[in-house]
Amino acid sequence: MYARKRIPVLTGLIAATALALTALSSPAQASSFQDDDPPTEQITIKVATVNGSGCAPGTAAVSVSPDNTAFTVTYSEYLAQAGGNSDPTDFRKNCQLNLEVHVPQGFTYAIATADYRGFAHLEPGATGMQQALYYFQGMSETHTSKHQLSAPASDNWQYTDETDVDQLVYKPCGEERNFNINTELRVGAGDDPAKKSFVAMDSTDGAINTIFNFSWKKCPV
Repeated sequence: MYARKRIPVLTGLIAATALALTALSSPAQASSFQDDDPPTEQITIKVATVNGSGCAPGTAAVSVSPDNTAFTVTYSEYLAQAGGNSDPTDFRKNCQLNLEVHVPQGFTYAIATADYRGFAHLEPGATGMQQALYYFQGMSETHTSKHQLSAPASDNWQYTDETDVDQLVYKPCGEERNFNINTELRVGAGDDPAKKSFVAMDSTDGAINTIFNFSWKKCPV
């Protein structure tokens, strides 16, 4: 495992990239929605399936904020590396989560923002990348947000993906559709292949946290 450094955050954090998802609901349905506060009844989120080299069974969990405005995905072993004595297959790690999101009757939701935090050690000439893809099960509309990390670096990184209000993608009312999150980390070795470079998503407690913030609407009666 790498040694975490508590040094200033990478200079010039990459600007937020819009998730620019194509609307999953029809224009007529979308226009009938009214912005609303989060439901007071607690929502529940269950990990239906988890697959990928970055999230072995038992290394990913989901928790919901008490005010129903966000949920956090926590990983414990999600690190891509290249160079040095790393395995040649470790340059790419991914994790696909299929989530069962149960919301109070009469409400629907969209993902308004997603916050990613991590740590990267990139030797001169190395490359690093983090990307994510979101979609509702059974829907063909998807969008990938991608962020490149600059080398050389040995520091924390953070990205926030934000969706414009008119591009928010809401789960169709009255339908049970799981929410899928597919994330990926990639690393390319630096100029000196004997030196290891890596990218991980980590926090001060050593876990890997990704926070997804909800946008809520009431369904048409």
